[in-house]
Amino acid sequence: MRVLGIDPGSSVTGYGIVDELNGSISAVTWGTIRTSNRLPFPKRLKTIHDGLTEIIKKYSPDVASIENLFFAENAKSALKLGQVRGAAILSAANQSIEVAEYTPLEIKQAISGYGRADKGQIQNMVSILLNLNEIPKPFDASDALAIAICHINTSALKIRLKNDCNYIRKTNS
Repeated sequence: MRVLGIDPGSSVTGYGIVDELNGSISAVTWGTIRTSNRLPFPKRLKTIHDGLTEIIKKYSPDVASIENLFFAENAKSALKLGQVRGAAILSAANQSIEVAEYTPLEIKQAISGYGRADKGQIQNMVSILLNLNEIPKPFDASDALAIAICHINTSALKIRLKNDCNYIRKTNS
């Protein structure tokens, strides 16, 4: 399975591609899509949409996982972040790619086991989990890799639970 993780932001949107094969995970690529604060907001959204579409076409992920909005300092920030998320989701949907959403708490728990881990701790854990020789930078890119890893871990757990439930049903029949 190949997963695209997306950390949405109107100035910097992080992305990371992680492969999972037979229980082993590895980083394919990571980086950021940057937009200028001088551009009108619709053009910034287009830059993000086009950048993610290009990444999807180049790396052919099976699924896109994106950080879900859970808190914003003010309504204007929340609306802008929601629009960025929409542009990112549309990039995946236009390429017929499934989209999964995770809260920051879920992502931090999946990566570090601690829902209040700071960005540095997440960066270090991503580096360890992916067996990287370097810490992925900037934070937006390492967060995107963390989101992809979260999806892989969550998907594996759901499959195990489903199999266990099917086994229990069969033995109780």
